[in-house]
Amino acid sequence: MATTLRLPKTRPIILYDGLCGLCNRFNQFVLKRDRKDLFRFAPLQSSFASGVLIRPLPDTTADLTTLKRWFRQFIEVRDAEGAERCVVSAVRAGADHRQMADMLFAAATDHRYIQIGHVLDFTNKALEALDLGGWELAEPVLTSLALNYANADRMEESNAWRHPVDLIAILERAFEVLPAALEAGRGQRGTWAGRDALVPVVFGEDAAVIAEGLLAALREGGTAEELGGAVAYAAALRIARFHTRNEFSDWDTALHTFTFANAVHQGLRRTGSPELLRGVFDAAMSVYLDRFLNVPAAPLPEVEGMVKNPEGLLQELPALLDRQQQVNEAGALVANYLHSGSDPDRLLAALGHVLLREDREFHTIQTMEVAFRQHALLRGTPAGVHALVAAARYLAAHAPTVRSQVQTYQIARRLSRGERLFEES
Repeated sequence: MATTLRLPKTRPIILYDGLCGLCNRFNQFVLKRDRKDLFRFAPLQSSFASGVLIRPLPDTTADLTTLKRWFRQFIEVRDAEGAERCVVSAVRAGADHRQMADMLFAAATDHRYIQIGHVLDFTNKALEALDLGGWELAEPVLTSLALNYANADRMEESNAWRHPVDLIAILERAFEVLPAALEAGRGQRGTWAGRDALVPVVFGEDAAVIAEGLLAALREGGTAEELGGAVAYAAALRIARFHTRNEFSDWDTALHTFTFANAVHQGLRRTGSPELLRGVFDAAMSVYLDRFLNVPAAPLPEVEGMVKNPEGLLQELPALLDRQQQVNEAGALVANYLHSGSDPDRLLAALGHVLLREDREFHTIQTMEVAFRQHALLRGTPAGVHALVAAARYLAAHAPTVRSQVQTYQIARRLSRGERLFEES
């Protein structure tokens, strides 16, 4: 999409999507015919375009608490432009990364599991991208989220979350007593060691019992971050124990829960947002809804004792993923390698290598990234092993692909070096 903009006392400026091939061809069309040099061009991704298109709320000096309330109201009534301008106002008012995260996560969890978790996951990824790329880019990055927030499906509107068990009602009752549960456990913070006991509860067959189990953990001193980690681990186990007789598309059902649970967990590590704690309960309900994917449950890999040549296992991995549906075999390879006490970083590199040679798509990259994140927090524990088992099984289920992307990259690399693609014989 390209748009012509005329600023005062300037030549017309064509704003275009820098990632759009059609837009670039349109620009070439204009350039060839613009004999009077009338037009200027700027990609929508540029700081210039952001400065022109992204505007704050008019004439406001509202504090961050007020802006947060307004932002949530804009999303409630699905006003994307108002929400976008509210984000700009907050950034220009000096909000730091924790305050921006608090504002965004509150709106993302005002309704249940919106857009099957994508909105909250994308928010977490945007925040992490800004940590790496620099928070001076906060306005264009964070305003890009507003449309998804406003247009997102809300699980209150979903039959699966209402029938045969009304999960929304269960969650609303839990949220009513959430402040009291937090207060009851305040004096015991830092002493909770109930993750291993909580995970089977989250895996249970009764949604009300799951919600009560989370509340009980809070009363016993569990922090929001600790509960988030427990639920993220339970979501990883859904993939680690995903039976290959399920519908192939159901891999993504389990994936969406895992990525959402991880985003909640990472968000709680960033900010102590009381509203985001609701996301832990949402993630637990999604784990509950995914229970049919583990009926029957694939067994977790059984290790075969100490492996004499763990490096040999890494060398076997590419050949293993040259064959279709080596799901359980890939999981067993990962478990045996880590059980041998070998360097996990070598395994991460090997998994990254086999990912990059495939025609990877968004979901596969998501799975690997989230599993790596969880493993980094669980390193040296059985739960950390299970996170990477989940990643390997998902990757194996989606390999091999045609692997055409590798050829594309090789052609681009040769062209960038000025090499000939074809030689006459």
